[in-house]
Amino acid sequence: MPEKTPPTIDPVAAARWHALARAPSPWLHEEVARRMQERLSWIVKPPAAWCDWDPLRGGMQGHALVAASLQGAAQQVWETSGDAARASVRSRLAPPWWRPSRWLGPAITFGEPAEGSMEMVWANMALHMTATPQALMAQWHRALAPDGFVMFSCLGPDTVQELRAVYQALGWPAAGHVFTDMHDWGDMLAAAGFAEPVMDMERIVLTFATPARLLQELRGLGRNLHPQRFGALRGRGWKAHLEQALAEQLADGREGEQLALTFEIIYGHAFKPTPRAPRQQRSWTKTKSALRAAAQAGDAA
Repeated sequence: MPEKTPPTIDPVAAARWHALARAPSPWLHEEVARRMQERLSWIVKPPAAWCDWDPLRGGMQGHALVAASLQGAAQQVWETSGDAARASVRSRLAPPWWRPSRWLGPAITFGEPAEGSMEMVWANMALHMTATPQALMAQWHRALAPDGFVMFSCLGPDTVQELRAVYQALGWPAAGHVFTDMHDWGDMLAAAGFAEPVMDMERIVLTFATPARLLQELRGLGRNLHPQRFGALRGRGWKAHLEQALAEQLADGREGEQLALTFEIIYGHAFKPTPRAPRQQRSWTKTKSALRAAAQAGDAA
């Protein structure tokens, strides 16, 4: 089993990044949300109540897509990155008081969902940036009702492999923390009490005209949370060296010499099973049923 805390994530840096959530949501996150929303068609029974977990970074447009596909379902929004982020989400999602939809449409509430109150937890592109993924899964599990399910996405280990190769060739510390494999996510879901985890993945290649544009996009997507990352700020000379290396090593002839970066996207969903009675209680229930049936047979005779 994976360790409780992934060894390549600095928890202090992870908490600092989480608190920096700001609008707008990254483009890649919105695109992944759109693709994950299409996977909702796999669910036979649509949820009557669902929670969007950390939508500000997960995708505000993605939230709208899910809400449109689950018309009539009650919505819960739980933004965990801080008061300012919660206020930002509320201002964007709460319908104005003068709109009829505020009174006639499906309910939307803000805050942490009550235990066992949700039929779906929607968590887009968050799991790979937390230092305690098992604790986060436990929160999802607690929010779900029996037979409810979680749908999530995150980055996989092949993400930005081109950038990692550049850092390695230059003899620098790792370009980023190591992302978890989808099979390990499945094991963690099972350990958290989920059942029937289903995982799949795809790769998305993004291209950039310049190294500066590439680095700008990466700054919006995350941070290097590796404990052995560079321990101090670097100067302009280092940045110029990095940009030159990116221009030389990431140019892809198949993409018109644009700079190409690969992102491995992992999608997963799993159900919270209905609790089963302890074995001893099930055996006693079975025995009582058998005694009752025997007594009825005797009366009939």
